[in-house]
Amino acid sequence: MAKIFLPIFPLPDLTFFPHTLLPLHVFEARYRAMVTDCLARDKRMAVVGLKPGYESSYDGKPAVYQIAGVGRIVQCERLATGRFNILLKGETRVRIDRELPTDTLYRMVAGTPLGETGAERDGVGTLAARVTDRCLGILRAVNRPTAEMEKALAGAAPGAVCDRIASAIIPEAAARQGLLEEVDVERRLSKLAEALDDLHTQLSGDR
Repeated sequence: MAKIFLPIFPLPDLTFFPHTLLPLHVFEARYRAMVTDCLARDKRMAVVGLKPGYESSYDGKPAVYQIAGVGRIVQCERLATGRFNILLKGETRVRIDRELPTDTLYRMVAGTPLGETGAERDGVGTLAARVTDRCLGILRAVNRPTAEMEKALAGAAPGAVCDRIASAIIPEAAARQGLLEEVDVERRLSKLAEALDDLHTQLSGDR
């Protein structure tokens, strides 16, 4: 698959999945410049998680995970302060192959888009239904409405079901990153099912 060249927006404890929407408030000068340049190009950027220990080098080039989410800016509001409110629509996973030399304030990378596999196997639909039921059960257990999630999952492909639930429900950053890195849909759904079962057990024990 052809390489793509993207700016990266490294953020702590945040995982950006395809098939999801991510609102961001952009206030740092380097990322305001990045948004301005993105809007002048194809509106695409990669959002990538910072690895643990990033604090000491946050203003420089702290280590990031190799797998990131690529999104396109679909809404943008520029504030009087020069800050931005943007909405990203997740498009694909990308493997960061190398960082590029640049004279911009922000970082640029060369990456390879990652397609999904395993979505057509027998049992994938059953797994998707299982994680959907468990997700809705968790929302009810914590007294959250389910209508919006039900709408987001209705008719969605198994990979999209998995990504949307993982983004909305799984609290641990490491678990979300692991789900982002898994391109095999069947294995990703299986991992998500285990994580949701664990979460449901924890919630049941807390009551």
